[in-house]
Amino acid sequence: MIYYGKQEAQVLLDRLAERAVMEEGEIYTAVSTTLNAIRTKGDEALKELTLRFDGTDYAATPLMVSKEEIEAAYDAVPETQLKAIRKAIENLTEYHEKQKDDGYTILKDGIIMAQRVRPIKRAGIYVPGGTASYPSSVLMNAIPAKIAGVKEIYMATPAKGGKLNPLTLVAANEAGVTAIFRMGGAQAIAAFAYGTETVPKVDKITGPGNAYVAMAKRQVFGTVGIDSIAGPSEIMVIADDSANPRFVAADLYSQAEHDVLAAAICLTTSKNLALAVEAELARQGEELLRGDIAKASMARYGGIIVLDTIEECVEVCNAIGPEHLELVLDDTDVDLDSIENAGGIFIGSYSPEPLGDYLAGTNHVLPTCGTSRFSSPLGVYDFVKRSSVLCYNRERLAEVKDDVLAFAGAEGLEAHGKAVAIRFMED
Repeated sequence: MIYYGKQEAQVLLDRLAERAVMEEGEIYTAVSTTLNAIRTKGDEALKELTLRFDGTDYAATPLMVSKEEIEAAYDAVPETQLKAIRKAIENLTEYHEKQKDDGYTILKDGIIMAQRVRPIKRAGIYVPGGTASYPSSVLMNAIPAKIAGVKEIYMATPAKGGKLNPLTLVAANEAGVTAIFRMGGAQAIAAFAYGTETVPKVDKITGPGNAYVAMAKRQVFGTVGIDSIAGPSEIMVIADDSANPRFVAADLYSQAEHDVLAAAICLTTSKNLALAVEAELARQGEELLRGDIAKASMARYGGIIVLDTIEECVEVCNAIGPEHLELVLDDTDVDLDSIENAGGIFIGSYSPEPLGDYLAGTNHVLPTCGTSRFSSPLGVYDFVKRSSVLCYNRERLAEVKDDVLAFAGAEGLEAHGKAVAIRFMED
């Protein structure tokens, strides 16, 4: 559907805002019950829930994937796919190595101040799937963790009927995952958060999942760290009349096919492009295997908005804060400083969003539902923690003693002041 002007498009923008709301209804209650079961009963509850929801019987296919199963998986993976995985790892490593932070030290006469950066010990990465294969999600989570220096990287993925796609296993092994567990849904998040007899308790959980996974991450936050609460996929394309409508329509569908809640929006200053993209969406939608899903998401949360200027397009973009933003403009030197809120930015006609999903090296775990206003793509920085370091000698403390006592007195905290003053009193 084409919307002309921001006022007409407001109905679409309002629908987008609704997707971010997580109500404390049936999903909240179901997840709370699952979390409590895993916390109190451990492996026993995990076994029961995994059999119920995934049809996986741990008596036939153990919770932890064996080395032999991983080795056998290589025989089922075509060389072309293995080559692609290794190329993606190379690119991801090159990009994410630049995110490493060694901290800093400030040295003055008699004073040392520093920031110490250390990796977390254990990370739990969640990979959706089962018999479906999402090797890219494995790599996007595991590679930054590995670069950060995380020693133990555990992976959870649902295994329908106990079966896992060989490509997922190979990707995990190539990325250096420590162990793989057959578990999914809220029960997997709970196992990572609380630990069981078999599953280690981790320090942070990353990776996207369905509504139950998202709710579980929300509820365990504080017991463990999380990367974010992922919402449905989003793409926004800002295009002028130089854009190829076939490309734009294809890029919109690249995200619309994920989920009926996915959002795919084109902002343009060209009525001609809007009409051409609309025609292409109608044509290409009939050719997609997941066409029903893609067309449903476009009908509810997608569309083409025609605005007067590119500046207006940028204004709408910043208000929405899309997960993925494509800039398909004649002027490829668009001022990126004007883009305040976007997870991943793709510039030009030959930088389609799926390039970042799979191979280029940027991370595809991105903020959704407007959270790019305050959060970032998954990176090495998500797998480290920082400590401050402070050291004064006697002379430097003496110089600031009275200032510290002034603060302590103002706040009525006598013992705070005494902890400084006592160092200058006679025994």
